[in-house]
Formats: sequence, C-alpha cells, structure tokens
Amino acid sequence: MVSHTTRIAVIGGGVGGLTAAIALTRIADVQVTLFEQAAELGDVGAGVTVAPNGQRVLEKLDALEPVKRAGAIPDGPGLYMDALGNVVTDAAWEDTAKQYQNVGMYRPDLVDVLAREVAPESVRLGHRLTSVRALDESVRVEFDNGFHDEFDGVIGADGIHSRVRDSLMDVPRPVYSGSIAYRGVIDAALLPKDWPMISQVWMGEGKHFMCYPLQQRRLFNYVGFVPSTRPLKESWSAPGEVSELAAEFGGEKWDLSLRRFIDLIDHTFWWGLYDHEPLSNWSRGRITLLGDSAHTMLPHAGQGVNQAMEDAITLAFFLREADGAHEIAEAFKRYTAIRMQRTAILQNSSRRSGSQFDAQNEFADIKKRDADLHAGRDFRRSVLFDFDAVAAAERALKRYRRI
Repeated sequence: MVSHTTRIAVIGGGVGGLTAAIALTRIADVQVTLFEQAAELGDVGAGVTVAPNGQRVLEKLDALEPVKRAGAIPDGPGLYMDALGNVVTDAAWEDTAKQYQNVGMYRPDLVDVLAREVAPESVRLGHRLTSVRALDESVRVEFDNGFHDEFDGVIGADGIHSRVRDSLMDVPRPVYSGSIAYRGVIDAALLPKDWPMISQVWMGEGKHFMCYPLQQRRLFNYVGFVPSTRPLKESWSAPGEVSELAAEFGGEKWDLSLRRFIDLIDHTFWWGLYDHEPLSNWSRGRITLLGDSAHTMLPHAGQGVNQAMEDAITLAFFLREADGAHEIAEAFKRYTAIRMQRTAILQNSSRRSGSQFDAQNEFADIKKRDADLHAGRDFRRSVLFDFDAVAAAERALKRYRRI
C-alpha cells in the first residue's frame, strides 16, 4: 500500500474533485491537497441527479445520507410525454433491487455537502493552474498566484477546459451538439398544489423540456433544450432571456401545463452543449484525469456527476494497492483501463438520448423513438443504475493480482 505520507494534488473543486479528495483520503489514506481556481467552492444554480450508481459510491464513503437530506426523492417514475402532455412511457428512477432511488440535487447544495466531508486545511482556493510538469519522481504544479509545489501524483478534475488534460495530450476542440440549454430553478411553492413531484420530459418539434424537484421539494429544476446556431464558446454559461425560452415552447402545440410552468420562471441562463469524442488515454506517468476532463458527455443520460463519482472511488482503490509512490503511474494506468470503456459507452449513449428526445437521426420515426424509449428503462436500470463501481474495482484488482 502507498504510504499515508504520499502527497496527491487534485486540480478542480467541483463534484468530481471533491469526491476524489474524499475517496483518496478515506480509502487510499493519502495526503490530498485540492486546488480550486475560484475564490470559494460553489457552482451554478441548477440541478443534477444523483443516480443509484452514484449513491453506491457515496454510501461507501459515508456521504450518502447528507446528500439525501439535502436533495429530493421523487414520488415515483418520471414520465416521457409528447409536446401536448400525452404520456409516451414512464422512466426508470430506481435500481432493480429498489434499494436506491434517484435524488434530485441543487448543484450548489451537492458541492456544499461534499465540501463538508473534506478537511478545510487541505483545500486551496484562488489557485488557477498555469503549469503541470512531470519530473523524475514527482509532478510539479504552478499557479497564477505564484504558488508552486511538487506532489507524488496529480489528478486533473478540472472539467471540459482541463489544463491538466492539455498538458498530457493534444485534444481536438469540443464537439458542439447543435443545441443550447436554458436552465435554472423556480420556487416550488409557486406551482399548483397537485403538481407531480416527479421528473417530467416534454418532447416535440426537435426540442425538449425537463423538470424535477430539488432541495426537499422546495425548488424545481428545469432545463429547456433547443436547437441553435449561436453556441456559447465551449460550454460556458451566460444569462438568458426568459422570453426566448417561452417562445421556444409557446403556442397550442405545447402542453398548457408546461406553458404555465414556464410563465413562473423569472430568470434563466443558457449554455452551449458540447462533448468530446472518447479519449484514447487519460493517464501519463503520475498524472491522470477524472470526470469531465476525461470524458465530457452531454447531459441527456444524467450521468455526468455519477461517472465522476465512479471514477473517484475506482481511482482510490487502485491507488491504495500501489506498493509505494513508485507504483502510482501503474495504478493510474490500470484505473484508466478499467474506466475508459464504460465512460465511452455512456458518452455515446448521452448523444443518442438527445437524438431520441428530439426525434432526430435514427429516431425521426416517432413510433421507433417511442418504442426505444420504453425499452430504454431496462438499459437504465441494468447498465446504469445497477452498476457497482466498488465491486467492479475489487474484481479488477483481483484480476491484476493474478497477473
């Protein structure tokens, strides 16, 4: 096992970086320093879903209960509907064993809960990475405030614009999906008393709109996905116009209840939807990637934060098995080999789901689209929700021990 004096730097204080810091501390028992470029930990005010596969990770890290207390569990399966609100099919919302149900989380709340699980003295705010360089037996990191240090290993959890990734390889520019998303939250008290406390998706005219509860049902998250030829630069967010969002889903072709929901929105912001083609490698020596920096994916499968969580705990298990700092490079290499196939499948699945919801490409035939959505419940339960990253890591470690 690596020594408890082994020093690991995590670059990025989002959900992936925080989960990595927790996992590396509690499972690998190494010294973690987390660097975040912002002046404080936080995130934009929107929602994410912590799915059953992500919850297994948090449970292993003793961090699931505070997440559930801060989030919202729906009353039952979500619904996919056509533009007029006619139900197409219900959606998977729990694992096969019915042990874990989706939890809707206000993203700032999720960051706050995870940050509370990280020792404050291990977090360095206001540190924007400028350079990461592999040395013979360490990795040197430098920041724009003049601080620099050397670590036994470095993990890049710094998102789609990852500087750590750019130091490892030449990566093609992110791929624009052809759509933008208007997103935000509303006060749930504004909704009709009989508003369903579930996830709902309206689909029509090459666009779709989703909403679901957050924060013990005090907030409702919404996202409206629309085609656009005016992408924001590489997925950065900007204030949006509520009137534009309302116009996209206005008129008699859209469900009256959806239009009334949108009437309650008083502010929104939008971002261009980008992803990357799956990378051929995430690691080089004692430097590796995690989360969006390794496998940026579109949001349509709801797996971005969950895959970062799976990465974090897998990496922690493999690092724990390293026989000293000199084996960190091999641990990172094996972690990458185990995670790459699953995340590549989900990157492609996320693109496919977007085409489904908008009836594009092979789903232009609505009957085929609807049948595929119905069948997709089994995929979500078996491939996504039933997956146990801890068990998968332990199985992989047993195979490596026999080699």
